[in-house]
Amino acid sequence: MLHEYTDLINELKKTDARFATLCKKHDELNKKIDDNLAKPSEIDNLKKEKLKLKDEIYAQILKYKEQK
Repeated sequence: MLHEYTDLINELKKTDARFATLCKKHDELNKKIDDNLAKPSEIDNLKKEKLKLKDEIYAQILKYKEQK
């Protein structure tokens, strides 16, 4: 996920609890999708939720970069 921002993501995870929670949820959804732990009918909704989380994470990264 957003590999070009790995350092910023790690920094934000340490300093921003909300950001860390978003990343954790994203990782959990990713694992659930990749490991086929969801019913086929749920996969599309999980992917949409994961994409929404990724957008939120990206927005937080951009906001953080602007403040630096």
